[in-house]
Order: sequence, then structure tokens, then C-alpha cells
Amino acid sequence: MKPSEIMSSIQLNGKNIALTDVLVDEMGDNHVQTSVDTPLRNDAFVLSDEDKIKAIEKHFRAIMEVLGLDLNDDSLKGTPKRVAKMYVKEIFKGLNPENMPKVTLFNNSYHYNQMLVEKNISFYSNCEHHFVPIIGRAHVAYISNGKVIGLSKLNRIVNYFAKRPQVQERLTMQIGAALQKILGTQDVAVVIDAKHLCVASRGIEDDTSTTVTSFYEGKFKEEATRSEFLKYLELHTKV
Repeated sequence: MKPSEIMSSIQLNGKNIALTDVLVDEMGDNHVQTSVDTPLRNDAFVLSDEDKIKAIEKHFRAIMEVLGLDLNDDSLKGTPKRVAKMYVKEIFKGLNPENMPKVTLFNNSYHYNQMLVEKNISFYSNCEHHFVPIIGRAHVAYISNGKVIGLSKLNRIVNYFAKRPQVQERLTMQIGAALQKILGTQDVAVVIDAKHLCVASRGIEDDTSTTVTSFYEGKFKEEATRSEFLKYLELHTKV
């Protein structure tokens, strides 16, 4: 296909854009996202996990064969099924809403009305443009509106949204919006600092740069509150 040939079209910033080979590459290298919600088809959950694993195993086997790999080799013969199980049960399990962490809220009995910060939450995600890892840390904060959440649930929520093909900007917004809904407060902040292997291992092959994205709503839009939050991120806690 020539670069100028139109493959299809997409909606980008409210406009129909012709999708060509050139644009496909540009979108991938520039981490363009087309929606805040993860793009899912209406029939995304018609198949069971086991059915998905069988289908992916078949297709990944075909990919390996096209690449010229000998799947009769003892080291490779189980790879298609291992990859399929990994996709469905592990690295992309956040696509299924049934895997959303069950969250119990507690009354703010201590009447703690300052911000709560959970920082350095490690996560692994995958770039939706090349399906290679995004490795980073998330820092989240909220100011209670009468309810509080268990600390470990903050980590679980981050990892739930990370376990799907992602764009970092979308991941940041999804975490922030979910916390607002769960906690019943607009006062939420999220900062993510991550390394993208689609930048480090291919393309420009820059292994030193990281990407920082943020979500500030409610009181965190105020400079003083936002500055306080960012100051906490500089702390080096020793245990």
C-alpha cells in the first residue's frame, strides 16, 4: 500500500481524518489518543475468557509461523498459549469491568480534612500503539468529603486501569475520574511518571526520557493545594 492510500478514516478532535500508512506511524510515535474511554466494541465480552485464550493462541501461533519460528522446538511450542493466557488473565485483564476492584468506603471518623497522598505506586501497562510496556509510578491524592478508602485500594485502582492497552494521558484521566466517582469528591489529583518502551526500544530509541502527565480537579486546581501535593512527592521516606 502506498503511503497516500486511504485505509479508513477516524474521528480526531471532532473531525474525520483519512487514515493512511503515514498517519498510522505518526499517531503511534506521537501517542495520539482518540477518546478518554478505552475503545471497546459493543460485543467485547460476548466471548468467555477461555474462548478468547483459544482464539488468541491460534492467531499468535500464526504470527510466530509467519516470522519463521519453529514451533516444534520445545522452548517455543507452548508460547502461543502462554501469550494468550497472559493477554487475557494478566496484562489486559483491566479491559473486563468484572475485574474492577471491589471498593468499600469508610466513614472519616477521625475528621481528617487534609489531603491524603499515596505516592510511588508502581504499575506496568502497555502502549496501545505498539503493544510494548509502559513502566511507571503513579502518585494520587484526595481530600475526603466524608468518606475514605483503604490505602491498598488506591494501588488496585491504578493497576486496574493500567492493565489494558493504554495511552498515558487516558490512563491518568481514567484513574482520576474513577476516584472522583468512588469517593464522591471532586478534590482528586493524579500524577504519572512513566517510561515508554515504544520510545526506548524502537523508533527514536531513547532509553533515558520519561513522560509526566497530571490530573487536577476541585481544590487541586488551586495553586496552594497543588503545590502542597507536589511538595509531598519530593519526600524520600525511609523505613
